[in-house]
Amino acid sequence: MSFKQPAEKSSQLVDQAADSTEQAIHSAQQAANNALESLADAIQDLRRQTSPLLARTSEQANAMTRHGLDNVRETAHQLRLKAEHASENTVEYIRHEPVKSVLIAAATGAALMALINLISHSRERD
Repeated sequence: MSFKQPAEKSSQLVDQAADSTEQAIHSAQQAANNALESLADAIQDLRRQTSPLLARTSEQANAMTRHGLDNVRETAHQLRLKAEHASENTVEYIRHEPVKSVLIAAATGAALMALINLISHSRERD
C-alpha cells in the first residue's frame, strides 16, 4: 500500500495539473474573447465617429467643385460677352469710318509682312 499512496498522490497531482491547465486555457480563451470583443467595439465606435466626418468632407469637396465650375462658367460667359462687344464695336467703327478702317487694315498688313520678312531673312542668315 505504500506504493499506492504515492501513485495516488501522483495521479492527484497530475489531475490537479490538468485541471489547472484547463482553467488556464479557459482563462486565456476568455481573455482573448474579451480582447476581441473590445477591439470590435472600438472599431464600431471608430466607424461611427468617422462616417460623419467622411460624409462632411465629401460634401465640402462637392461644394468646392460646384463652386469652381460655376466660376469657370461665369468667367467664360464674361469673356464671350467682351468678345461680342469688341466685335460689335469693330463693326460699328468700320461702318462709321470705312476709309480709316481700310487704311488701318492695310498698314497693319504691311507691318505684319515686314515683320515676317525680317524674321525669315534673319533665319536664313543663321
